[in-house]
Amino acid sequence: MTPRREFENLDAQDPLASLRDLFELPEGIIYLDGNSLGPMPRAAAARMQQVMREEWGQGLIQSWNEAGWIDLPRRVGDKIARLVGVGSGEVMVADSTSVNLFKVLSAALRIMQHDRPDRRVILSERTNFPTDLYIAESLAQSQGFRLELAEAGEIPSRLRDDVALLLLTQVNYRTGHLHDMANLNGLAHHAGALAIWDLAHSAGALPVNLMGDGSAESAADFAVGCGYKFLNGGPGAPAFVWAHPRNVGRFRQPLSGWLGHAAPFDFTPGYEPAHGIGRYLCGTPPVLSMVALECGVDTLLTAESLGGLAALRDKSIVLTDAFIKLVEERCAGFGLGLVTPKQADQRGSQVSFTHPTGGYPIIQALIARGVIGDFRAPDILRFGFTPIYTRYSDVWDAVEQLRAVLESGEWSEARFKAQGLVT
Repeated sequence: MTPRREFENLDAQDPLASLRDLFELPEGIIYLDGNSLGPMPRAAAARMQQVMREEWGQGLIQSWNEAGWIDLPRRVGDKIARLVGVGSGEVMVADSTSVNLFKVLSAALRIMQHDRPDRRVILSERTNFPTDLYIAESLAQSQGFRLELAEAGEIPSRLRDDVALLLLTQVNYRTGHLHDMANLNGLAHHAGALAIWDLAHSAGALPVNLMGDGSAESAADFAVGCGYKFLNGGPGAPAFVWAHPRNVGRFRQPLSGWLGHAAPFDFTPGYEPAHGIGRYLCGTPPVLSMVALECGVDTLLTAESLGGLAALRDKSIVLTDAFIKLVEERCAGFGLGLVTPKQADQRGSQVSFTHPTGGYPIIQALIARGVIGDFRAPDILRFGFTPIYTRYSDVWDAVEQLRAVLESGEWSEARFKAQGLVT
């Protein structure tokens, strides 16, 4: 039996294999970049046509009520709530991840200014996603706090009595390292800080439980997440926001737009925030984008009858284990360095390697061969494994193409070195 045949057998036995048919995936392409942009669900095009031709085209403004447009932020939020371990009515879909992070950081800072005004530090990981750090830095400067950065392993010891907020992304976008959320929540709370999480690289890829083990200490305080990665909501899809019920009503977020008002259609001049997570809305929801996102979330909910996120996580571990093993065996000696943890419980659904000189052109040469990953500066080759549609045989074929690119040296050709605006 050829080694590839072993992977084909895994595909033949895969109980999740039918889920791949839920997506539009170009023939001949191995797509390992769903951690950056998920592919289009097959249902999305027809659903959006229905919205445009019938609900918008014929229903016009009446569709805010008759087609339920006004309920989309909460309706889709309730579906995402099932993926992140919280209750109905606790998640709202709105705006972008960056805007939502601004909202929750602002609210959390107000809580700490009220409860512990002596604490002036926002603590985050040095390699956290830049937009998270930029938003935190801006708020810290405007509110008299300071942003301090630490390596992942230093965070527990750095949670001292000057820390107001711990801000982390559950899965590091560069390395794929998976933080132990419940443990870090407990450490933050024991130190007297609040814990805020970005779920951009975890929601939809693995089981997320914002409520921890059920104890108050292990639960997160706030969370935001992305709609266009593992939730497959389309480019620029709206993000989502969650606040723990113990925090949601304490202080209002600063972007007090009309749909976050308790009675937006009373059109009163003074602002009164809505009850619960509804106060984290701001402006009018982008209906077409939210409809596409709902289709993406529905693909994940389809997997519930096949074991849900736990089954997807099990497959993800097998895929990433196999990829790491094959790359180390078949691409040895070409300068690749693994930066993703080998321990399955310490990584998300991606694998990242460094290369001292050829990270970007290697990825471009792979794309030319039909294997789509991506590059993250300064030296990261990043491969996402989305188990709802990635096949086991894709792992074998991707490594074979990577080996061919490295052996041939074709990545050093000038055509692969010209960088576009998006890498």
